[in-house]
Amino acid sequence: MNDYDTLRDYLLRQKQTEFVLTFEEIEEIIGAALPRAANRASWWDSLRSPDIQMPQREACLAAGFVATRMPDGQSVRFRKQKSERRR
Repeated sequence: MNDYDTLRDYLLRQKQTEFVLTFEEIEEIIGAALPRAANRASWWDSLRSPDIQMPQREACLAAGFVATRMPDGQSVRFRKQKSERRR
C-alpha cells in the first residue's frame, strides 16, 4: 500500500470533474502530513517526468485526475482526465 492510496480512493469517489482541496484537507484524507516538497508546484505536476515514480502523481492518475498546485501555494486543483487518457 502506498501512502497516497487513500487519496486515490477519495478521488475515485468524486462526481465533480474539477475541484480544489487545501493541503490541510489532503492531509486529513491521507492521514499524514504532506512533505515539504508538496509546496513546490512541480511536485503536483501530473505530466512532469512520467518515467520518474512519484506516488502522489500515480495516485491521482490512477483515479483519472490531473493535479495542479494552485497559485496560493496551499491548495491543489484536481481535474478529471478524458476517458481515453485514464490508466
